Amino acid sequence: MTLKLLIAFLALTFAFCPALQPPEKKPNIILILADDMGYSDIGCFGSEIQTPNLNEMAKNGLRMPQFYNASRCCPTRASLLTGLFQHQAGVGDMVNTRQQPAYQGYLNQHCVTIAEALKPAGYKTYMAGKWHVGTKPEGWPVKRGFDRYFGLIDGASSYFGKDPYRPNQKLTIALDDQEYTPEKGYYATNAFADHAVEFIGQTPKDQPFFLYMAFTAPHWPLHALPEDIAKYRGAYQKGWDKLREERFQRMKAMGILAKNSSLSPRDASIPAWDSLSEAEKKDWEDKMAVYAAMIDRMDQNIGRIRQKLKEMGQDQNTVILFLSDNGASHENIGTGNFLPTIYESSKKPSSDPTSFTAYGKRGANLSNTPFRQYKHWEYEGGTATPFVAYGPSIVKPGKIDQRPAHIVDVMTTCLDLAGATYPKTHKGNTITPAEGVSLVPVFRGTTWKGHDALYFEHEGNRAVRQGDWKLVSEFPSNQWELYNLKTDRTELQDLSAKEPQRVKAMATLYDVWAKRAGVIPFAELTRAKGE
Repeated sequence: MTLKLLIAFLALTFAFCPALQPPEKKPNIILILADDMGYSDIGCFGSEIQTPNLNEMAKNGLRMPQFYNASRCCPTRASLLTGLFQHQAGVGDMVNTRQQPAYQGYLNQHCVTIAEALKPAGYKTYMAGKWHVGTKPEGWPVKRGFDRYFGLIDGASSYFGKDPYRPNQKLTIALDDQEYTPEKGYYATNAFADHAVEFIGQTPKDQPFFLYMAFTAPHWPLHALPEDIAKYRGAYQKGWDKLREERFQRMKAMGILAKNSSLSPRDASIPAWDSLSEAEKKDWEDKMAVYAAMIDRMDQNIGRIRQKLKEMGQDQNTVILFLSDNGASHENIGTGNFLPTIYESSKKPSSDPTSFTAYGKRGANLSNTPFRQYKHWEYEGGTATPFVAYGPSIVKPGKIDQRPAHIVDVMTTCLDLAGATYPKTHKGNTITPAEGVSLVPVFRGTTWKGHDALYFEHEGNRAVRQGDWKLVSEFPSNQWELYNLKTDRTELQDLSAKEPQRVKAMATLYDVWAKRAGVIPFAELTRAKGE
C-alpha cells in the first residue's frame, strides 16, 4: 500500500469513529431559598424592587411561573431538602413536637437530604442560612450531610444578631456544630453570604460542590441597612392599589401571566389607599421601604456569590435555582400572635434598627400580586413561588415554561444533574422513595412528562392540582372549591357546583394521597394534643 493510500485509509477510519470526549464535568449546584417572599417581589416577576442579579439570571435562564412550595416555612424546607412531602419527612406541621411520626417536628431517619444524597457522588456540601427543620444539635445541618454550615437554626430572629425583644425564647446561630455569637456590625443577610463565599472557596479544584443558600430575607422582623432603605424612600407613595395594578400589568407584559388574567380584588380587610390618613400612609411606606431593602440586599449577596464563581472559573459550570418557601406573610407582631414582650418595639418606625415589626396583610397583598390569600393557605397566594433556574451550560436561556412543578422535584433534579443515585438505605435505615420528577429536561427544553397530580396540606388546608384544575379547601370550613387555572389563575370563579363529578374524582385522588403521605386531619391532630 502506498503512503497516499495509507493516509486515505486512516482518514476514513477516524472519520467513522466517534470522537473521544473527556468525561463530562459534574456541575456545581446552588439552591437559593428566600423566606416569606411574595410571588411578585422580584423584578423578573413584576416588582419595582431592584433585583438585577435575579433578573439577569432569569433573562439568560428559565422562569417557571407555576412552581409550587408547601405554603409554610418548616414544611417547605423539609420537603425541598428531602424530595418527599413534608409529612413523609417528619415535619407535617411546624417544628412542634408531637407524638405522631409524620408530625414529630424534625427530619426523620427515613429520609435523606440533598447533601446526604450528593456526598457519595463526590460533592462537597455547604449550607448557609435558616435551617428550621430540627433544633436539637443532633439534627443540625452538619449531622444531615453538610460539610460546613453557618446560620440560624431557628425560624426568625433579629437581623442584627441580638434579639432583646424575646428574652424567653432561645434562638441559636451556629457555625458548623458550635453556637456562634455575632460580633458588632453583624447583619444576617451579609453574614450568611460571607460564609457561603468562604465555603465554596474552600472546595478542592477538581471537586464539585452543592450549596444550600437559605436567606432569612425578607421574613419579619423588618430590618435593613440604611443605605438600602434610602433607595426606596418615596417608592411606595402611590399606595397598594396602584402598585398592585402596575405589577399586574408588568407580569402580563412579561408573559408570567396570561393576557386574559384577572387581578384578584384587594383583600376585603384592607381599606382603599385613598381612605387612609397621612400618618397611616407614611407608616406603610416606611415598612415597604425596609421590606424592599431586604430583598435588594439579598440580591446584592446573590451577586457576590456569582462573582466568587467567576473568580474560581466555575461560573459556566454552575446551576443556580431560586425560589421562595411560601407566599407573602400576613402575620403581624404585637397583636397577640407573638410574644407580648415585643409589643412596644412593634410600634417603632421600621427603619429604626431597634424595631421588631412586620408589614402584615397590607404589604402581603401587594407582594402576592395577582393572587389572594397568603402563607399558610393552599390557594395560589400561599403556594405559588417565583422560580428561576440558571446555568450557562445546562439551562436553555430566555424561556418561560408554564408547566406546573413542585419542590419535591428539586431533589430528583439535583441528583440528575450530578449523575447521582437516590439511596434505598442510609445509615442502616430504609429510605422512603423520592416523590419528584427531574426538571433537567425542562432546563434543556426537551420532552418532560411532569406530574399526574400535585398535592398540598398544611394545618387542615388542602389542595390537589390535576392538569389545569385545582381543588382547594380552607380549614375549618373544609368545603371543596374548584378552579380552572388555565382561565382563572387567581382562583376567582369557583366551579365546584358546575363540576360535581370532577370534584368527587379529585377529592378521591387527594384522599388516597393523604393516606399514603401520612396526613392526619388537623382537627384530630390538635385534639390529640389538647390544643
